[in-house]
Amino acid sequence: MAENTRSLSHPLLLLLILIAHFAMLLLVFLSFGIQFEALKLAFFVLGADFIGSIVLQIVHREACTVDSVLLLVIGMSTIYQSCFGGLEFASRHYIFAIGAFLMCQFSYLLVRNPYRAERLKPLWYLLFFALVAAIFFLTGSRGIWIDLGFITLQPSEFVKPVFVLICASSIRTQLHKASVLGLHFVPDNLMLLFCTAVIAGLQWWCRDLGSLPTFVAVAGCGLLLRFRYLREKMSVRLIIFLGVCACVLVVAAWKLAPAYVQERLHTDIWADMSGNGYQQVKALTAIAEGGWFGKGAGNGSLIHVAASRTDIVFSTICEEWGLFTGLMTVILVLFLPASILTVPPRSYYHSGLALGVAAVFMVQMTLNIFGSCNLIPFTGVTIPFISQGGSSMLSCGILAGFLKAAQAPVLSQKKATTKSVSS
Repeated sequence: MAENTRSLSHPLLLLLILIAHFAMLLLVFLSFGIQFEALKLAFFVLGADFIGSIVLQIVHREACTVDSVLLLVIGMSTIYQSCFGGLEFASRHYIFAIGAFLMCQFSYLLVRNPYRAERLKPLWYLLFFALVAAIFFLTGSRGIWIDLGFITLQPSEFVKPVFVLICASSIRTQLHKASVLGLHFVPDNLMLLFCTAVIAGLQWWCRDLGSLPTFVAVAGCGLLLRFRYLREKMSVRLIIFLGVCACVLVVAAWKLAPAYVQERLHTDIWADMSGNGYQQVKALTAIAEGGWFGKGAGNGSLIHVAASRTDIVFSTICEEWGLFTGLMTVILVLFLPASILTVPPRSYYHSGLALGVAAVFMVQMTLNIFGSCNLIPFTGVTIPFISQGGSSMLSCGILAGFLKAAQAPVLSQKKATTKSVSS
């Protein structure tokens, strides 16, 4: 019965993807007419739908929901990026989108077995510190980019999936405790806190504090699950202590933030529309001018503002396609981590992966959209799969693979005693 359900659900999902992309492409043809760039865009978007669906049907995997939503989202983002300010097929964005889909399949194979993935945790630590070293020694001048000439890479984007792997844990790991000078602790938890501190220092050193809330959210979810795994009861004193510590850290971060962060926190964008408030004023104006249904594909003016395809892409979409389409796009991206609810994880390790990915996607989208709308200071983070950017796109593809692994795990046959502890 399960086989029939999977075989019926996959064509239905493909049909929904084709309908959505065909409707968007129809609007493109109505806006620009039948021309070569429009035909090329339609060929590559619909071609990716068909080829991706055929490949997934051949391998006949259980977790078709994540793959289907991913195909839908990257097709929509390719159409958006190709139409901003005029029609030109976004070939570079399309190539990285296909790369993200392939990275999703690779990371799925890598972590679908929770026992093997957790045995590889020393490798995740090695990758983490290798990426940190690359940021320190290869970016230069406290930057965040590595320029290879033909392409630029942002190592901090790849730290995110590695950090999610580090934060994921199981009951077996939590039962492994060590003792030093009479103090008992779990080494895995201590490493999580140490890696979080390293990231905080790294973000401050690189002057890129906009991504710090994402990492803090992932670490917080990882620590929360560690308490829940062992059914630990948190005392009132512990809760108060943690709350006080959190407040102290927030106040300290507020007071000790670099000058450029302090400037953003206290900027009145309407009083400084040609200075620090320029991007946010233009972004808010674009949303207002676009209304519910937009000016039409290619008819926006926000494309002439810096970061219109990346940091304020939500406003660019709303201006040309409308606020309704922008909100629907946000819901679709959020449906990726929410799709895990259709098939709940069957291991504690995969639960940690899924929650970590959900934290990354939700926090990044909140920071991007709220920053563009001036609800919070402008952070400059991207929207997963929608914003232009190679490193971000590939990193999000890896994270999507973690969601797929949580939906369709491969659980090794263990002895009964081991299974009772580990899963």
